[in-house]
Amino acid sequence: MVQVFRSVVTLGVILAALIAAPAAAQDRRQNAPGEFDFYVLSLSWSPSFCAAAQERGNASRSQQIQCGGRPYAFVVHGLWPQYDRGFPNYCERPAPRLPRNIMTSMLDLMPAPGLIFNEWDKHGTCSGLGPRAYFETTRKARAGVKIPDEFIDLQQAKTVSPAAVEDAFIRVNPGLSNAAIAVTCDHNRLSEVRICLSKDLQFRACEEIDRRACRRDKVVMPPVRGG
Repeated sequence: MVQVFRSVVTLGVILAALIAAPAAAQDRRQNAPGEFDFYVLSLSWSPSFCAAAQERGNASRSQQIQCGGRPYAFVVHGLWPQYDRGFPNYCERPAPRLPRNIMTSMLDLMPAPGLIFNEWDKHGTCSGLGPRAYFETTRKARAGVKIPDEFIDLQQAKTVSPAAVEDAFIRVNPGLSNAAIAVTCDHNRLSEVRICLSKDLQFRACEEIDRRACRRDKVVMPPVRGG
């Protein structure tokens, strides 16, 4: 009986080791700067973001900068290193300092200082690039994506299907496919368009990102000048 018990315990230890082995391999790569599979360029529909901030009634100073005065349409939320399954974040603690002049140079694409600092700390440190190179890569990634004309200066609220938004981006971006783009939403508004890019910024498929896409039939895009 004792021998049987020992055999069962031994088998359990072996099985646990086999199960843990892939996880351990992943853990060794987890949050290692530069060790990732692809990027996600996240484009936030600013009027939706601002409408949500207004509803919460606790807009930060950065949100007030984005949501007051100059109207914005799609803005860059971030360029996120990703694994094929999962993603790294905060890969250096404390994060190397982001020079203020680099932050200000990105305000045309990411109109909130707090967002830029946060994106560097959370995602930029995982890229394996220094601050200037990371944000230059972000700018290059954004320049490689054309925004459909109908979303550049939307003057009235628009009800759309996520699929129609994807199709609009695909039409104006040769090489982009449904497998490389995902639309996200909150309870009724379009939140973001996420586009998957290889490390050399070519469109590439991303199954896990697509699985997290909005499943609603219709979503609202608040107008640019009403955000």
